[in-house]
Amino acid sequence: MSENFNLKNYIKFFAQRVDDWIRNYLTYENEQTIGLIESMRYSIFAGGKRLRPVLIYSSYGIFESYFDKVTPFAAAVEMLHTYSLIHDDLPAMDDDDLRRGKPTNHKMFGEATAILAGDALLTLAFEIMLDKDINKDIPTETILEAAFKLAKSAGYKGMVGGQYADIINENKEIDKNTLDFIHKHKTAALISYCCELGAILGFADEKDKQNLAEFGEKIGLAFQIVDDILDITSTTEELGKNAGSDLKNKKATYPEIYGLEKSKSIAEDLINSAINILKPYGKAATPLIEIANYILKRNN
Repeated sequence: MSENFNLKNYIKFFAQRVDDWIRNYLTYENEQTIGLIESMRYSIFAGGKRLRPVLIYSSYGIFESYFDKVTPFAAAVEMLHTYSLIHDDLPAMDDDDLRRGKPTNHKMFGEATAILAGDALLTLAFEIMLDKDINKDIPTETILEAAFKLAKSAGYKGMVGGQYADIINENKEIDKNTLDFIHKHKTAALISYCCELGAILGFADEKDKQNLAEFGEKIGLAFQIVDDILDITSTTEELGKNAGSDLKNKKATYPEIYGLEKSKSIAEDLINSAINILKPYGKAATPLIEIANYILKRNN
């Protein structure tokens, strides 16, 4: 670790930027939708680490330093990510009661409102990105590239496709290729996008965008492998969600196919490979390197 770099404070600083922006933007405009806004805000401010926004800022910081223009995009991605968690927890999906140590959205507001809150956060993410009044300093073509690639990484070619594959393969014995497809799409696709988005907003060239996207995919896959491991080795209190839920839902995981030790080794190799991609960027890549190491060592 860099002696002068404090990852905890770094994440806290940028997380606060995103939280403040969302808090000011997502307000109670109409009494008819107060309950919906409460549901949206409940999950947005339920205590997430803001890893995805911080990855956006960190990638952007390699190329530019005017971070204010990044914040609406970071907020939009966090909204989209939160929508996916709300829907993930529903009885029709993982049927979880806890998320980040608190009752899941549908437990607090009912299934119908939870579904609508997720829908609203998903569409709001694109509304924010495409709003030229918010993003005055960003060229239209850059905004369109960012929105298009988000749609692709979050849709059936990315996160949603991975979630579908995860669901249809419950209670089945699957091969390694299917497991890789699920993890790369369900989790790594959006993390890869976040790392590429920083490069897009920083006006990086195509090679740099590709490098950051590849870095993101590797740490995203490692993130999910560590998640699989923690589901077995940690308690519900440590995770802030129901431990053993993968086993309960009979989902295929890396430990199930490879065993715990081999899974840990695969995650470590992915992180090392990801960090090697960042060598050309020198000290500017320090935050991303520290985040990659954190993903490997995290305990919740």
